[in-house]
Amino acid sequence: MFKAAIGHSIDVDSIDAITEVLNQCRKGLGSNIPKAGFLFSAIDHDHEKMLKFLLKRYPDLQLIGCTTDGELSSKLGFQDDSVTLILFTSDSIEFGAGLGEGLSSNITKACSTAVKLAGKHLNNKGIKLAITTPDSLTVSGVKILNGLSRELGRDFPIFGGTAGDQYRMKKTFQFFGDKVYTDSVPVMLISGAISYSHGIYSGWTPVGKKLKVTKVKGNIIFEVEKRPALDLYLHYFGKGSTIFGEYPIAVFNKKSDKFYYIRSPIKFNEKDRSITYSGEVPLNAYIQFAEGTRTEIINAAKDSVQEALKRFSGSSPEAALVFSCSARKSLLGTRTRDEFNLIKDVIKKDIKICGFYTYGEIGACTPCSNSSFHNSTFITLLLGEEVRKR
Repeated sequence: MFKAAIGHSIDVDSIDAITEVLNQCRKGLGSNIPKAGFLFSAIDHDHEKMLKFLLKRYPDLQLIGCTTDGELSSKLGFQDDSVTLILFTSDSIEFGAGLGEGLSSNITKACSTAVKLAGKHLNNKGIKLAITTPDSLTVSGVKILNGLSRELGRDFPIFGGTAGDQYRMKKTFQFFGDKVYTDSVPVMLISGAISYSHGIYSGWTPVGKKLKVTKVKGNIIFEVEKRPALDLYLHYFGKGSTIFGEYPIAVFNKKSDKFYYIRSPIKFNEKDRSITYSGEVPLNAYIQFAEGTRTEIINAAKDSVQEALKRFSGSSPEAALVFSCSARKSLLGTRTRDEFNLIKDVIKKDIKICGFYTYGEIGACTPCSNSSFHNSTFITLLLGEEVRKR
């Protein structure tokens, strides 16, 4: 048996909020003791108080989570300034949580520590997937993903989203057990009879021809087709264009590639004519500018859910973890609730939904490709139990 329960509270008092959340989860689980959980919280709560209260109730709970730019659940839909928790119990699925500190000092060591600590709870046997909620401001999400992939394997499925702080861009927090961290990478490894599937869509459509990135440093593009990046951008969209998120780029590793990931522009430099994006772009990668309406962006969330449901091969999905980009929330504005309402209409009523608005999303572009770091994207991860053989 694999069972999930959701709690969600908008109470401004941290202890009252976590008490309400736990009471809701307890009703959902009945007499079952949860093995693992994910906690997503607004930045202004007293996270340490909440975690200690939670782990006092369930001292053996494998728990990770982070602060966010907004929270999502099948209890209350989309909310700001709230706390949401999903708990799991199972007699056939195992969970192991770990965390590595000091990302900005040594990414390799932090990722290795997190994976090894999580693996100790599972004896490193039959691990099927990993979920992570790392810091987003101290180091690049691409480098964190690369660090985790070195530990788990290049083809190993890794999902999740990077922590947020409601667009203050100062400091995010990560959760592990009953403690609060920053500049860290929490990891949840899952093994046993777990069945999962995912869907990933952005709503932005690449337009025009593919262009080669000819000068780049990390996430700063200086030249495309040997022309200044900003000059090329303004050539396409005009001097009056807003550069923040409206026209991201689709990045292809090869010119012949069909699959791509999104990078959102976050600032430009008039002096050197460069554009800074929210994630690294490789030298010699091919890009296309992308465009999308609010309706297309919202519909992408629906496509993400439908794709995950179509791919699911287990008995029936029990839960959906969703990771949506804060850039989507910023562009959707008052229509942000429509994104959740649309996916709620697609997902069956008995599937528990929990997630948050991230500063970057992690997941594979297709079922068979390596996990990538994304922006402006909506990821649905369905979890359920494998069909047992008779």
